[in-house]
Amino acid sequence: MNAQFPMPAQMGGAKGFLASLPMDGLVVHIVDDDEAVRRSLALLLRSFGLTAETYDSGEAVLARLDRLAPGCLVVDVRMHGMDGLELQHTLLDRGCTYPVLVVTGHADVGLAVKAMKAGALDFIEKPYADNELIDAVRGALARVADERHSGMVIEAARARIAMLTPRERDVLGRLVEGRPNKVIAHELGISPRTVEIHRANMMEKLACRSLAEAVRLAIAAEFHKA
Repeated sequence: MNAQFPMPAQMGGAKGFLASLPMDGLVVHIVDDDEAVRRSLALLLRSFGLTAETYDSGEAVLARLDRLAPGCLVVDVRMHGMDGLELQHTLLDRGCTYPVLVVTGHADVGLAVKAMKAGALDFIEKPYADNELIDAVRGALARVADERHSGMVIEAARARIAMLTPRERDVLGRLVEGRPNKVIAHELGISPRTVEIHRANMMEKLACRSLAEAVRLAIAAEFHKA
């Protein structure tokens, strides 16, 4: 078995597999034109073991967009120049789908609702409790981690299936459709015993201990019969 790929038992238990993976490398990007707010918010996040980077404007974020570390954004809705809503729209236009948490004052809840309708994950109303902000940020990062690790599961499943011979792929495709060995043998013009041999080789290459695991792996890879 190749250790670089997640095992099928981990995959089909997709939630368990994803939950077991750390959120390494994810960054909270704080966007606020108030230096004191940026500094205090960064300190708060770091005190909870989170990584934070700060920006004094939406323009500063866009200037670094091509090298922005994966993570989420905490954006003040009211800023000089480009406001939080404009930043969010521009990020989407440029294909950046990082979760956005909008920070708003009571008078700006209407803007925050507009931001959520445009795709913002949540809004946090000032004054907020530290734990409220931390919970929202962790939720946003967990969402990023889920998407990232779901992609890892799919890539790993496809890599394992790519190791199969064309005939083993034929057998897998028909097993996924629920066909028994005798029917597969008839469709492929081979003997049931030959189907069993291909199936055993396939299961070994996929590191699957049961047909259910093989089916879960094929579904994760979005594998379809040729």
